[in-house]
Amino acid sequence: MIFEDCASGFVLNQVLIMPSALHFLHLTHMEDVWMMILVGYVSIEGQTRKIADSIAGEIEAAGERALLFDIASLEEYAVGHPEAAILCAPIHAGKYPTVFRDFVMREVPWLSTVPTSFVSVSLLIASDVEAERQEARGFADHFVEETGWRPAMTHHAAGALRYREYDFFKRWMMQRMARERHAPTDADEDHEFTDWAALKSFVGTFLAAPKA
Repeated sequence: MIFEDCASGFVLNQVLIMPSALHFLHLTHMEDVWMMILVGYVSIEGQTRKIADSIAGEIEAAGERALLFDIASLEEYAVGHPEAAILCAPIHAGKYPTVFRDFVMREVPWLSTVPTSFVSVSLLIASDVEAERQEARGFADHFVEETGWRPAMTHHAAGALRYREYDFFKRWMMQRMARERHAPTDADEDHEFTDWAALKSFVGTFLAAPKA
């Protein structure tokens, strides 16, 4: 039962729920024992959205409830403040999207009161070179210092090379960078590096921690 935020309400199993129905929804599940977890994300090329979808699915499989929220939509999520949050964002050109940074800084007072985790998405974390993997970790460390957010856990997920979605210049640039790092350069295919088993393990650890 994944909730997905939209402008006029939110989507529950592909059914639009209006704000006026929230009270009924709360009463209906009053006796259920589950946690509502915000899975907030910003996605540039689609891989972070795919990662957030997977996280929401794992949350639901564990018997909790996921509110999947596109932070870049600039809408307010419609069910108040959930009881936990996993926030996902990609590193592009050496930084996280501005809309993600602004959201975190605005929500730090709330994020400080609930269990939270950070999923940082990058290609560098999949590198064979330790210095590049450390660089990816450094971006996340700097981000939490800058924003004042203190997630209990940080997971570094590898992203993807989506050659088929790039324009000519970006495809050329990404192929050049990939060639230097001995990564796939076949522009007729997209190449995914996300370790889905590691992501699943991370979600399981996060879900267990608030109940301990």
